[in-house]
Amino acid sequence: MTHTVEKIGGTSMSRYQDVLKNIWMNEKNGTLFNRIFVVSAYAGVTDLLLEHKKSGEAGVYRTFVEGEKEDAWQDMLGKVETHLLEINSRMFTEHYLAQANQFIRQRIADAKICMTSLHSLCSYGHFQLQQHLVTVREMLASIGEAHSAFNSTLLLKANGVNARFVDLSGWKSSTPHPMDDMIREAFEYLDPSRQLLIATGYTHCEEQLMKTFDRGYSEMTFARIASITGAKEAIIHKEYHLSSADPKLAGKDNVIPIGMTNFDVADKLYQFHFQNMSRILRLPLYFK
Repeated sequence: MTHTVEKIGGTSMSRYQDVLKNIWMNEKNGTLFNRIFVVSAYAGVTDLLLEHKKSGEAGVYRTFVEGEKEDAWQDMLGKVETHLLEINSRMFTEHYLAQANQFIRQRIADAKICMTSLHSLCSYGHFQLQQHLVTVREMLASIGEAHSAFNSTLLLKANGVNARFVDLSGWKSSTPHPMDDMIREAFEYLDPSRQLLIATGYTHCEEQLMKTFDRGYSEMTFARIASITGAKEAIIHKEYHLSSADPKLAGKDNVIPIGMTNFDVADKLYQFHFQNMSRILRLPLYFK
């Protein structure tokens, strides 16, 4: 195989114009293609959907779990929608903006219906909310991943690139399948030599990734895509601006962005994720 699978973290995704210029529009081996990208939610979005990763401040999920009033989590979900629409407005105009807004509004509306129905159902003694919380957490997390992947695809199309959104979130799918089957089915008929493939960092599957990896699910999605599609390289872009030197120390004008060098990887995985994924991948991860 000749393609790579590359992961872009949330901090980088928020600098989408830099990612567009330095990574997506930067040809490798004379082509923009033969690359599959696994993208995370924009910086801070998963914190708003779940809870703040460091402070523990309640997001939609935590408010849903802890709050007695239904309107509390609904208000929080409304604030998330407003935030995501603001991101859209900074990225797009007219035609593409309408598509981006329609997509995320529908996801938010679907989630609200599901959570409202679940809240009502669990008011009966035979149904316990605790049994469904992992599913709710995964559903909410997937919104941020789908938002950034869908937007990335639109941004590339707006710049004349043949890009395709690969939605692994299983939205409205009837039954979750094993993770490998979900990924294999999603990529079976796609050709990375002809399209730039943008996949969600979250995969909806019967294993329920968040039970084991919680917010490390995107690393597992990345690892399995690389393995299943037979990628020649598995590449991590953890921070777009990591480059020939630390910009904070050397100054922005004195460093060369990753996209303009021959580095394959912007940063390495945390040791825990690397140990687990290297066993699963069974192919080398490239670090420099």
